[in-house]
Amino acid sequence: MKASKERRVSRFDQYLFVQLLLMFGLFSLVLVGVLWMTSAAGLFDQLISGGQSALVFLEFSALTLPTLARTVMPMSVFAVTLYVTNRLSRESELTVMLATGATPMRLARGVFAFGIATALMMAVLTHVLRPVSIRQLDQREAEVSIYAAAVLSAGRFHHVKGGITFYIGHIDQDGTLNDVFLSDRRDPRTHITYTGSRGFLVRRGEATKLILVNGMAQHLNVASNRLGITSFTDLIYDITQVLARETNRIPDVRGSPTSELIWNRDVVIMNYGWSRGAIVQELHERSGWALICLAVAMMGFSTLMLGGYSRFGLLPQVILACTLLIVLEVLRGMAGPIIEQTPALWPLGYVPGLIGLILAYLFLWLSGRPIGMLLHLRPRLAATAWPGTTRGFCCGMYRTPAAHWCGPGTLTIQVARHETVYCYSHA
Repeated sequence: MKASKERRVSRFDQYLFVQLLLMFGLFSLVLVGVLWMTSAAGLFDQLISGGQSALVFLEFSALTLPTLARTVMPMSVFAVTLYVTNRLSRESELTVMLATGATPMRLARGVFAFGIATALMMAVLTHVLRPVSIRQLDQREAEVSIYAAAVLSAGRFHHVKGGITFYIGHIDQDGTLNDVFLSDRRDPRTHITYTGSRGFLVRRGEATKLILVNGMAQHLNVASNRLGITSFTDLIYDITQVLARETNRIPDVRGSPTSELIWNRDVVIMNYGWSRGAIVQELHERSGWALICLAVAMMGFSTLMLGGYSRFGLLPQVILACTLLIVLEVLRGMAGPIIEQTPALWPLGYVPGLIGLILAYLFLWLSGRPIGMLLHLRPRLAATAWPGTTRGFCCGMYRTPAAHWCGPGTLTIQVARHETVYCYSHA
């Protein structure tokens, strides 16, 4: 009979694990899609106005997906755990399993396996996929001169390092530049100023060309103070080196491989100028995200297991779980700047996840034990209900209000709303 019970619980673990994984895929897809749509509009406008194709936009969007997935995964894990647990409670599936004698701690194995699986996914995402995507995105930004879209914005003068100044009156929806002004003072002996009624950005391979239409070029010889003016119908100006000068920036620490942050930390600090605190914070934050996934899964399940049967559902437990999630996120946000300033305090990065796991264990322990038992009210209840009672034993936990009979010569007492049944008999 015991083996049969274990088989039933094992099947329930598998069933719960599969349900959580299926809903996790759906929830993650929806959340990532919503965030991607909100961020893709600005990226699309920036790329298309810079003369890039739709394929480049899709490539850039794909490279941002690992960062978006890392952001939404803990929320998705938490929401899925609450949804599936609440549904099993409403459909009395948890009630049936608890009535067979399974404890909340035992039923949590399926959720724990789900938390481990999502933590491994998050570890792969933060240690492998996201650094690769950020590094590739930085490289592609330099190659397609994404900075051109920011530099060539209408109505402002933009001073580029090296003596280049841009100004554009306005930009049409098709990317046509109007009232273009370009000043080139890189050569201290000759200052050149270009103006054009219209302009176009054109890419050929790795080169970026600025085509000016119906304008003039003014050449000022600084030594002789002579000015030469040349009118043109169209003129091609190569701005590849100008944009390359701007995009030659320090790589992002988030794009560095984990192995490089661990084994070549001193070399990285020397080559890129990153602070030791920033490296330590980034390194431990990657592992902290994985721990958070496990913590929020267990915390969501254990919080909903605190309540017994109620016609009003599990709304109070859901509110408590959401409040605890907000507290953990606040603690995680506070730990980052502290670690960056004081690298020796790197264990603080794991404190939110550990707090979540401790709370989950505490809630599961409490959910399997009635409050009356914790307050040592069981003997007093028995003595009050049946004078002369000296011995009692627990018959198990029942989530249904049905009567339970322990046998002749015994008294049944249900303690607290968990409906745990204690049977007492005379000595």
